[in-house]
Amino acid sequence: MKTEFPSKNEIDRSWFVIDAENAVLGRLASKAAFVLSGKHKPTFTPFMDAGDHVIVINADKVRLTGTKEEQKVYHYHSGYPGGLRTVQAKKLRAERPVKMVEEAIRGMLPKTKLGNQMYRKLKVYAGDQHPHSAQKPSPLA
Repeated sequence: MKTEFPSKNEIDRSWFVIDAENAVLGRLASKAAFVLSGKHKPTFTPFMDAGDHVIVINADKVRLTGTKEEQKVYHYHSGYPGGLRTVQAKKLRAERPVKMVEEAIRGMLPKTKLGNQMYRKLKVYAGDQHPHSAQKPSPLA
């Protein structure tokens, strides 16, 4: 029996909206990564990007459980010696709330060119408005 693989033209991509208000960051990120990678579709293939587009709104109202607000630390490096920078989750939420959600979702995608392709289908917005209404996105529970 021959295995059928969908071609790039046969892949049907939908748009979904996830409301991050009062949602736990990790659970939201795993749900978004699941849809971005296409694992919710019966035509899922590990080496192909068959996922859908995901829009996350209200990223500034996402919830962290326990004491992560004060204890969770994000690390960045400039590439120069001594260039390691650390930012607390509380400060990152105040300055760039979108970055916190993007980092969580990106960490759950593959660390390859395929993962980069999936990540490009993610759109995150701090407020409740987004410019993708023409794509008619459906809400993702």
